[in-house]
Amino acid sequence: MEYKVPTMAEMMAEGKEPEVLFWVGCAGSFDDRYKSVTRAFVKILNKVGVPFAVLGSEEACSGDPARRAGNEFLFQMQAMANIQVLNGYNVKKIVTACPHCFNTLKNEYPELGGNYEVIHHSTFLQQLINEGKVSMKGGGEFKGKRITYHDSCYLGRANQIYEAPREVLEALDAELVEMKRSRAKGFCCGAGGAQMWKEPEPGRKDVNVDRAEEALATGASTVAVGCPFCMTMLADGIKSKNKENEVKVMDLAELIAKHEGLE
Repeated sequence: MEYKVPTMAEMMAEGKEPEVLFWVGCAGSFDDRYKSVTRAFVKILNKVGVPFAVLGSEEACSGDPARRAGNEFLFQMQAMANIQVLNGYNVKKIVTACPHCFNTLKNEYPELGGNYEVIHHSTFLQQLINEGKVSMKGGGEFKGKRITYHDSCYLGRANQIYEAPREVLEALDAELVEMKRSRAKGFCCGAGGAQMWKEPEPGRKDVNVDRAEEALATGASTVAVGCPFCMTMLADGIKSKNKENEVKVMDLAELIAKHEGLE
């Protein structure tokens, strides 16, 4: 299926201002697994006719990993460069599929002069469903299937977004089963706070294996996530249990795209 991804530079050359800027993020641009999430979300935007654009090569890392790892100087350099580009394009509304980018753009850019309405794609998808733009007719291959949802720390406990992703999953007509630790009492996948970029400290068990065991214990055939870090960690945890053929880790956008036949 063909899909279009206009850049802000192309839009500006045509004298247009898109409704939303889709902030792709490093994972959505470079990680082979997460590129499919980017494609799925773009196909949804194309289908519903939301005018959007990406920054393309003008987008740099949000600076989140640098700040979490303690390199404040690098964070401010990356953030200031991005803010200059965003403000240059008069960007007002940003949608991103990465909770780390979401948290940084929403809560940390304002102090450096970057003030935008920032929405995580789970909330954006929920709005599209509620407005009837994404039809979500009953049935589909997820009807009655057991799906469990893993709360990203940066989406859940950091920003109190618990309902939107669950409402998206409920629209699939699936049976949503919760893990032992969920919502405000959720458990980290093990990648937050720049842990993604280092080996875990010696301990009784890797965090992602612990969390994967909780996901498998629900009996769900799909583990739904809304974060690239969580996707990697949970997929690795499930693989360590040799369950990767029976249990799939999928992003919310991928589930909607599959339901809507936008593959």
